Amino acid sequence: MRILEWILVIVTVISAVVIWVAPKHRVVGGGTLSALALAILLHGGMDHFRLQLMPTYIVAFVLLIVLSVQLWKSRRNIQNTQKQKRRSWFKTILASILVLALSAGTMVLTSLFPAFTMPESTGSFAIGTFSQQLTDDSREETKSVEPGDKRELMINVWYPVDQETAKGLPLEHYPAELGEAISLVFGIPPVVFSYLDTIPTHVVKGAEVSAAQSKYPVLLFSPGIRSTRFQSMTAIEELVSNGYIVVGIDHPYTSAQVTFSDGDVASYQPDPDFPTSKELYQYNIKGIGIRAEDASFVLDTLTQWNSHDPNQLLEGRLDLDSVGIFGHSYGGATTAEALAQDDRFKAGLSLEGGFWGKVSTTSLKQPFMYIMSGGTAKSLDPDATAKDKVFYPEFEPDLNRVMSNSINDTYYLTVENLFHQSFTDISLISPKLFARGMTPEHNVDITRSYALAFFDRYLKGKEQPLLQGSSAQFPEATYDATYTKIRNEQTQ
Repeated sequence: MRILEWILVIVTVISAVVIWVAPKHRVVGGGTLSALALAILLHGGMDHFRLQLMPTYIVAFVLLIVLSVQLWKSRRNIQNTQKQKRRSWFKTILASILVLALSAGTMVLTSLFPAFTMPESTGSFAIGTFSQQLTDDSREETKSVEPGDKRELMINVWYPVDQETAKGLPLEHYPAELGEAISLVFGIPPVVFSYLDTIPTHVVKGAEVSAAQSKYPVLLFSPGIRSTRFQSMTAIEELVSNGYIVVGIDHPYTSAQVTFSDGDVASYQPDPDFPTSKELYQYNIKGIGIRAEDASFVLDTLTQWNSHDPNQLLEGRLDLDSVGIFGHSYGGATTAEALAQDDRFKAGLSLEGGFWGKVSTTSLKQPFMYIMSGGTAKSLDPDATAKDKVFYPEFEPDLNRVMSNSINDTYYLTVENLFHQSFTDISLISPKLFARGMTPEHNVDITRSYALAFFDRYLKGKEQPLLQGSSAQFPEATYDATYTKIRNEQTQ
């Protein structure tokens, strides 16, 4: 809980005590009423109200009314000794239990969904950002209600900024889209996550790109289905702070609700029901193909911006000979297919994605890393009776073909105690529910550390101990010897 949330809970309990102990004391009652009102105003104005404190809000509202009535009566010298005599200890005890129970409820809810602080990144750069709406005039939108609509995307570009430049600039917060995405994924009402837009990141707007390097390698990020380009801010911040320009892509109709800069909205459209896994497989080939084309279109746009940037930020600053792509789940599948379709991507990292499309029938030419959660890995066991919901029958043969037929380096890493959504920031949002067997900071550190190591190795040419075997820092992470192969002697 934040400090002002604690203060509100404490003042609320004290106010209840004052009502029962000194119901007629004007000075005490007036002071208590003022303190409670001030606590509410400070909390609402600085922390913002959130659902997790609803039990305390209910108690505080009732107490405000009772205190106001008592104060009004005392000023008018209205006394009712007979009623006071009838006040029973039973009612007092019952009311006390109710206040304490509701206050305890607040503490439980806020511990389930805390107002967390994002971990610091390890790099030397601060982080700038801007968002942009893009329109691909060469493609029609297949899911729009309006015939002839062109494919539109929303992207965020995160880029390195000098620390001194970022000082004094207001920090960006998690956007509301993140709460909508989590609601879609877990089926939890979005109001539970409405407070996320009060959580500051380490990102600023309006800053110039750092001049510490003449240009920076580029990474594209593709989120999971029903998710958002903001789902893995800890990994994005880590990469940018270490000298990458990262471009997050929202893919309309498979991402969560996408709000365009012109005010239009594209909401997630659930997949139709298919009677066989083969039909669903073919459907996913088409969907991932669209997303891979999105990635190539974004790279086309960045290439244009490198020559002439309308925002006058990135011109000449993009190292387009060092472009990578990574993604989670459906975004991981997008990553693999983009590698197969577009040689401009020099390396790719899939965070538990599938293999739909060209990638399952050809040999990858680029270095490729695949990270799987221990929970999903158990689904590959033929004797497993419970299959993870992201497992599908064609996955294992596709995985075998991709990892075995690649002509470049491949890494296959399994991380115990992680589940499918652990590759996002969800462990920070609710450690008690989603950080399984580890701290939330360690959870997010796994993804961001291996992502940084992989791209540093293949886009910057730096040796990386994390890629060379087991690590004492991450004992839960294990490389599979069958699929982890260094094939390109030049990378050794």
